[in-house]
Amino acid sequence: MEKIPILRMGPFLLVTIQVDLYDRLALNLEADLIETVHKTGARGVLIDISAVSIVDSFMGRILGNIAGMSRILDAQTVVVGMQPAVAITLIELGLPLKGIHTALNVEKGIEKLRATIPPDDEETDDDYYFQ
Repeated sequence: MEKIPILRMGPFLLVTIQVDLYDRLALNLEADLIETVHKTGARGVLIDISAVSIVDSFMGRILGNIAGMSRILDAQTVVVGMQPAVAITLIELGLPLKGIHTALNVEKGIEKLRATIPPDDEETDDDYYFQ
């Protein structure tokens, strides 16, 4: 079964989506990511969709679900690398992704996450690889 890697970067998790997400893969990512947030106590989730050229309503809902569930587990979600066509499609579909922070790239996304977490909560562990 195909899985999308989830990397741990200190108090954050990084997911880089490099393939088109079909429904089963998107649902598996949602479940795996929320389980990893719970297991690691991650304070932030960074989802890089720069390689994604098409987002449908299902994928938009999955991103919203991930953000909502992460928030319940005390983690913020930032989506980075959204292409203009994807942003236009999401708005046209009526999916403005409420509750999801966005940033232009991974670097700016990490800055945004760091700004939401008090300095004494940040970990100094090495990066970890899950999945």
